[in-house]
Amino acid sequence: MRKRFAIFAILALCVGCTPELGVKNQHVGQALGTTYAITFIADRQLDYQKDIDSVFAVVNKSMSTYISTSDISRINNGDTTLVVDDMFKEVFLLSKEVHQKTKGYFDPTVGVLVDAWGFGPGEQQEMDSITVDSLLQFVGWEKVQLKPDNTISKKYSSIRFDFNAIAKGYAIDRLGKMLDQRGIANYLIEVGGEILAKGINVISDKPWSVGIDDPQVENGRRLKKIIALKDKAMASSGNYRKFRIDPNTGKKYVHTIDPKTGYTKNSNVLATSVIADDCATADAFATAFMAMELQESKEVLKEQTDLEAYIIYLDEKGETQEFMTSGFEALVLE
Repeated sequence: MRKRFAIFAILALCVGCTPELGVKNQHVGQALGTTYAITFIADRQLDYQKDIDSVFAVVNKSMSTYISTSDISRINNGDTTLVVDDMFKEVFLLSKEVHQKTKGYFDPTVGVLVDAWGFGPGEQQEMDSITVDSLLQFVGWEKVQLKPDNTISKKYSSIRFDFNAIAKGYAIDRLGKMLDQRGIANYLIEVGGEILAKGINVISDKPWSVGIDDPQVENGRRLKKIIALKDKAMASSGNYRKFRIDPNTGKKYVHTIDPKTGYTKNSNVLATSVIADDCATADAFATAFMAMELQESKEVLKEQTDLEAYIIYLDEKGETQEFMTSGFEALVLE
């Protein structure tokens, strides 16, 4: 599951706000199976709840695997005539790009495995090497195509898309565009722990600050880092909150699935946080880095100079270590 960020800056600003400095506006609620908090500074109180609900609704209609009538569900169930909307197209093309840049570790065609391992809306299966091998034939980005008429073709009808590792970030980007269009220059959007920050907190005259949870705290919450964000997005991924325990064997299965092996991956990487210009990109890379070995992630980060990352992992002795790019380290407040 994605990390839930502790966003103290946006929760403690309202006292003493004046029109000269700006008025804090906030919308909180639930959407996409999680919670959200949208904070923005304007010259007066404004209500954008209908606009926010509309963004979530159209993203769900396009890409929610939990809605049987959504576009993605219809495609997964064999509809070859459906013409995808611009949102689906944008996420498809970005997924293809990140798939290439991560050498195949980001692959939204893992839907059939997500269901089989018990982390999706589909039927959970008893997983062994034979079952995994049989399902792997339905995984692989090279087996799907966005056609010129904006329909989707699949090599096998059983291939199932799962955009959950990028759709939440994309929804945040859409919310940001909505606020941009309304002339809001300073805002912080958080959905299920993913962040998009624009401008600064003009009331305190400081950048928006967000906290990153310690993945090794099972009960309660402790911050690992606090960073300052301005005109950037950040997404995190970790296996410490979303997993299932087999009631018969007691074995722990994490939600990170390696698309190359077909198995869930309980690796030495505990959590990842990625900063990018947009949240969909940050979301996708944070997910991929959970499936990759640390050295592989470092190599990708050397090539993708527009990304910054923070990775918490266990070394060979089982001791907790941290890796940060220089750009990420420069944003750490404490």
